[in-house]
Amino acid sequence: MDRKLEKRLSDRAVAIGREGDAGAFGELLELLKSSSANARRLAASALGKLAWMGVDQDMAVAALAPVAQRDPHAQTRQYAIRALKAYGAASKDCLNDLRDMAANPAEKDYIRRDAVSAVAFIEESLRIAEAAEAHHCQRCHAEVTAHEFARSHQAFQRVFCDRCFDEVFLERRNFEMQVELNKTIEARDGTVVQSDGERRIADWLTAQGLAYRYDAKYRIIGEFQIRPDFYLPELDVYIEYWGLDTPQYKMSMYKKQLLYQQEGKRLISVYPKDLPRLGAVLSTKLRLFGYTVGADERSEVSEDVK
Repeated sequence: MDRKLEKRLSDRAVAIGREGDAGAFGELLELLKSSSANARRLAASALGKLAWMGVDQDMAVAALAPVAQRDPHAQTRQYAIRALKAYGAASKDCLNDLRDMAANPAEKDYIRRDAVSAVAFIEESLRIAEAAEAHHCQRCHAEVTAHEFARSHQAFQRVFCDRCFDEVFLERRNFEMQVELNKTIEARDGTVVQSDGERRIADWLTAQGLAYRYDAKYRIIGEFQIRPDFYLPELDVYIEYWGLDTPQYKMSMYKKQLLYQQEGKRLISVYPKDLPRLGAVLSTKLRLFGYTVGADERSEVSEDVK
């Protein structure tokens, strides 16, 4: 596919998901059939975001299920699995396939992990709908409906009534906007990051041909959601750049490191003192996890630490 066309389709999928444009639901279903793996991946992600926007849930699940099972691109399958999870009880007919993925040792670790999470969430949604079990908002303690439970748990891994959900959503959106405003430094591959240290890490990963996600939200344990600086999906490794030295920042750093440790995640910590020999530092730490990448003079970052 022509690169300009692929970018246009991918950008369109992102825009639909970001805007929550339920009117573009049919367009996403078509994008899910695109010859571009990236467009399919982003269309699946956007369909997950529209799960609570009044779209035809059965139609969405029917379109996502074959992508989750058979798409040749692993990350596209992963995003389709996450989208099926967002549709909760509507994805009940996918449970057996998702269980097979979760138990299949030939699947990539992140596919199995997300399949396990999807199965648990869909089963819980079904159980709540069938038993009408009472859940209460963590803010105002009002009893929530099954819909409110599923919606808030999918978005925040916490339980909120619709009123409190909207308040939390606005708070999170303001935080997200502030984070985006702090992204002012562009890496070689076009990713916009918050610091020179992050830019140099991004450039090294790109030079090594290592796919990464930058600043993506990821649920680490039940009541916490973190934003790793870098996640390497093909290696299931996280990289955090600890660039500040204030007491408040250090408290947050220690808490985040503890969460990684409690969940048994592969974490690589990088500090400003590591930047002069960044290539050697990252190569050495990746080898500790059994991954070997080229680490020669060309991999080193020769710029002065800023």
